[in-house]
Amino acid sequence: MDAALLLALGLLAQGLGLSRGVPGGPSALYPWHRVPGRVRRAWVIPSISVSENYKRIPYTLVQIKSDKQQLGSIIYSIQGPGVDEEPRGVFSIDKFSGKVFLNAMLDREKTDRFRLRAFALDLGGSTLEDPTDLEIVVVDQNDNRPVFREEVFTGHVLEGAAPGTFVTRAEATDADDPETDNAALRYSIVAQGGPELFSIDELTGEIRTVQVGLDREVVAVYNLTLQVADMSGDGLTATAFALITLDDINDHAPEFTRDEFFLEAVEAVSGVDVGRLEVQDADLPGSPNWVASFSILEGDPDGHFSIRTDPGTNAGILSVAKPLDHESCALHQLRVAVQNEAPLHAAAPKPRRGQATVSVRVQDTNEAPEFLENPLRTSLAEGAAPGTHVAIFSARDPDTQQLQRLSYSKDYDPEDWLQVDGATGRIQTRRALSPASPFLKSGWYRAIILASDDASPPRTATGTLSIEILEVNDHAPVLNPPAGSLCGDPGRGPGLLLGATDEDLPPHAAPFHFQLSPGVPELARNWSVTQVNASHARLRPRFRVAEGLHRLSLLLRDSGQPPRQREQLLNVTVCRCAQDGACLPANAARRAAGAGLSLGALLVALASAALLLLLLLLAALLGRFRRRPLDKTLLHGPLDDPRDNVLDYHEQGGGEEDQDAYDINQLRHPIGLRAPGVPLGRPPLRCDAPFSHRPPQPPRGLPSSPTDIADFIREGLEAADGDPSVPPYDTALIYDYEGDGSVAGTLSSILSSLGDEDQGYDYLRDWGPRFTRLADMYGHS
Repeated sequence: MDAALLLALGLLAQGLGLSRGVPGGPSALYPWHRVPGRVRRAWVIPSISVSENYKRIPYTLVQIKSDKQQLGSIIYSIQGPGVDEEPRGVFSIDKFSGKVFLNAMLDREKTDRFRLRAFALDLGGSTLEDPTDLEIVVVDQNDNRPVFREEVFTGHVLEGAAPGTFVTRAEATDADDPETDNAALRYSIVAQGGPELFSIDELTGEIRTVQVGLDREVVAVYNLTLQVADMSGDGLTATAFALITLDDINDHAPEFTRDEFFLEAVEAVSGVDVGRLEVQDADLPGSPNWVASFSILEGDPDGHFSIRTDPGTNAGILSVAKPLDHESCALHQLRVAVQNEAPLHAAAPKPRRGQATVSVRVQDTNEAPEFLENPLRTSLAEGAAPGTHVAIFSARDPDTQQLQRLSYSKDYDPEDWLQVDGATGRIQTRRALSPASPFLKSGWYRAIILASDDASPPRTATGTLSIEILEVNDHAPVLNPPAGSLCGDPGRGPGLLLGATDEDLPPHAAPFHFQLSPGVPELARNWSVTQVNASHARLRPRFRVAEGLHRLSLLLRDSGQPPRQREQLLNVTVCRCAQDGACLPANAARRAAGAGLSLGALLVALASAALLLLLLLLAALLGRFRRRPLDKTLLHGPLDDPRDNVLDYHEQGGGEEDQDAYDINQLRHPIGLRAPGVPLGRPPLRCDAPFSHRPPQPPRGLPSSPTDIADFIREGLEAADGDPSVPPYDTALIYDYEGDGSVAGTLSSILSSLGDEDQGYDYLRDWGPRFTRLADMYGHS
């Protein structure tokens, strides 16, 4: 049966009255109203409004009905948030009457609306109508105060800023419905702590300046009290603060506290502070608008003074950059100026004390003497005689500008080579300086001289005297080496390379000049000398020269002024040479004999040979003595025994049947082994031990009673296990001699033909297949 969804307009009007926050009586809704003869159509149900924080609960919101059956035969139910979903228990319905109840206070800020579904069932649980939607809207109330986003808003603005300059912005929020006046906020300034220099936009919260007169030097920080109210300014309120800082501008120039400063400085020193130049500046301390910069305008053409800024006090510190001299200028008049690092603002007033006069009086002190030339450099020929004049190392007194009243002395003279006249500073040598002196560095000798005045206390100056020792050509060059060999054929070989050395230093040494002695003209006819470089020449024969030793006289000359020369003997051995000009090996001994062997070299060779023979003799004797112990351990058989590689070991025992290796009676009668005071006998040596040596064993005490025999045996076993010279006798480590005359006979097949030639081996076949091979080899069949 068709049914139309209808809504009674009067009941809905009564339900809509709840949107004004004034609950009315329950409304009856017919969402499933049925009109005969018409097709069912969808019906839009208006939402039901209820005010938040409504306290008269439970409260009947609405009543739903269906005209499909008689009253009392329909069961109603609702589902959705607030019923069977969180938050549960907010709404409920009377299943027979269809009344919907509000059971708890609502909070719009948590949930602003609920969407429920209503159902109509018959008593049997069958669905009578399709489910319909039921929307409940929560009406807002002004139950939330506005809240500032920050407790303190900060802002900065330059001092002297024009009216209308933006400073900062205050912001606030309200949890109430923004579509209503409950969240309509208005801003205002409650207090400024002085003249009204700032304003706030009531809608946006922007804070701006409203008039001129912002001076950081008067008030640096402003603290404003802000207020915000909802209901367009008539509702709930909240307060906050705005902290506005004025930023500094350079509107005050630094000024000296006085027009003139009087200071004193000590002469002859530098890097010391003279005094402080105090200044004042009203700008922000530590900022570039406050930091002072000083300059000297007049009175210091030589740059004796400098001024730096004290970062803590901003004062100028005057210091001495170059030493002052009282004798040349006793009073300095300086003109100094001060300004900021940052440029001065255009509106700043002109400073009254931007410049000042500084008078510096120089105090007279006893200054140290000054050498007229320091360091003093001079030269002296090597080997100068004692008393030779070196130099006059004089100084002056800056206080008197005189050379008198000074005394001179040595401070450093490592060779004690010099002597100094204490009154005049004249320096001369005391003795000849050795060229091998370790204090002569690259031809220079260094000494330190002192000059002192007679003031109290005296002042001393230090001077450095550097003496260059001039080289003198006092040595002739020397041929090195004085002998050599070459090929007698002039067309073969490179010749003989000649070299020379000179104890002198350049320029009195190389280049050297090599020449055959002019006193022996025949040398130049048979030999030629050509220069190779500054220190070497080459000797060649002009014609074929006989083999053997030739003694040539050479004249060597250096390049000194005047030059030194020396005539030397050169031993030249002419040898038989190969095609490439090299001497043949057969001629090497002849060349050595021809050059001559000195007596010392011959003695050294003979001594070396004798020592080598003696060492060989000692080694042979030592080897012979070392072999004797080894021979004692071997048993030599008859000379006719061909098995000379078989060693004699004397034993082939061991095991339990060997009673000679160890006396078991010692275990049975340990006390009666020996008489008191009689030492035990030396145990027998093993034949298989290396060199029959046995390491010494500590003496063992005998057990005092038969009960200690177990301990005695255990100790003996431990000693035997650790003794490498004693074998374990339960193993076959000791063998007997098996050579000629042995009772054991021989196993070798070398002498098998001597006594068992007729022995038969056919019985080996009866021993099994393993011995069949032997029977075939040695049997008769």
